[in-house]
Amino acid sequence: MSFRHLEPRTGETTAQVIRFALWPIAILTVLNRVIVKAVNGNITDDFRPVYNAALAFLNRREVYTANFDSVDPHYLYPPSGTLIIAPLAVLDPERSRWLFIGVNAVAVIVALYLLLRMFQLGLSSVAAPVVLLAAFSTETVTNTLIFTNINGLILLGEVLFMMLLLRRHPYWSGAAIGLTIAVKPTLAPLLLLPLVRKEWRVFVTAVGIPVVLTLLALPLSVDPMAFVSHTVPYLLETRDYFNSAIVGNGLYYGLPTALVLALRAVFAVMVLVSLWLLWKYYRHDELFFVTTAGGLLLVASFLLASLGQMYYSMMLFPLIMSVVLRNSVMRNWPAWLAVYGFLSYDSWLVGRFPEFGRSIEYLRTTWGWSLIIIVIFAVLVGRYLTARREGRLDGGIDPAFLLDENTTSPKPVPATTAGTAATH
Repeated sequence: MSFRHLEPRTGETTAQVIRFALWPIAILTVLNRVIVKAVNGNITDDFRPVYNAALAFLNRREVYTANFDSVDPHYLYPPSGTLIIAPLAVLDPERSRWLFIGVNAVAVIVALYLLLRMFQLGLSSVAAPVVLLAAFSTETVTNTLIFTNINGLILLGEVLFMMLLLRRHPYWSGAAIGLTIAVKPTLAPLLLLPLVRKEWRVFVTAVGIPVVLTLLALPLSVDPMAFVSHTVPYLLETRDYFNSAIVGNGLYYGLPTALVLALRAVFAVMVLVSLWLLWKYYRHDELFFVTTAGGLLLVASFLLASLGQMYYSMMLFPLIMSVVLRNSVMRNWPAWLAVYGFLSYDSWLVGRFPEFGRSIEYLRTTWGWSLIIIVIFAVLVGRYLTARREGRLDGGIDPAFLLDENTTSPKPVPATTAGTAATH
């Protein structure tokens, strides 16, 4: 009797070996995060206030009653968001939470797949298991599932927005980001992308959907104006806990106000210069422009606004994925040092040296966001100065080795053909 048909397939190339090694590790990591860590939960529970608000909304009770004197998670969604999440309360709390965990996990996986397709990569590429394993090993995905919040769906909305924007579907692109803004305004800075590209139709649905949902929610809510009078003032405050923004850490460590303002001003200038260079020299390189400028806008909003939490970093996945582009700003070691800072699930709390450990643990997200802004600024300004010195600004600011490669390489494959080939 022969058992040869039972022999596992052996990798014949390095790429096959890597895929065979990483796929089972990636899949089991996903299952661990979803059915073990997430189901077990944590003392931090973002889902409970959301479920309670949905239940109150369905039972015609007041929703905006949170006591903001505590550090427990609070319900902060506007009436339009309350309307969207209301169906959660149809189930009992435990099953509803499990469902929400599953939906967010699926949303992250779909978003990662769409990111691969945006960069013309498929499930047969080495990148697929690498991206899946890396994403579900991060703090942002892990804690999104454990704390059970909506960030997975927000990521999916972001990727759909970018993908549909690049494919010239403005109304659907606006709808994708509009649904997320109706719940929370995390992605609102990305609307600068269609604005500078003069794609006005995006705003029809991006603004229209939150407005329509708000108008629908107002008569169904018992206390809709309490969101304005009770919740909005809290949202405008700067808190000194669970806040990795510059102003949050400045408040926690008691830094002088002038120093905090100076830091914010310096980083704001770097962001503005970088955005100008991206618009002037890269707006026609659409995939690079949308993913890089979009990531820069988001990380700037996390670092420079009044509130930035580590698990917001999930929204930087498109920027990180741009590393596969030849002219990516992510192709250097400082960029990945920054990525470690705001994505790593490692804990730096040291029992023998508590002050040292706390400082690194509390500040690593802030320096990670800060460093990625510095990296993007340094790469773009360095390219600009080099191109100006060499007298080739009219041809763009890409590095010389890319220009030499483009002059000697064959004519690029048309987009339609490349897109078809990538599906096989």
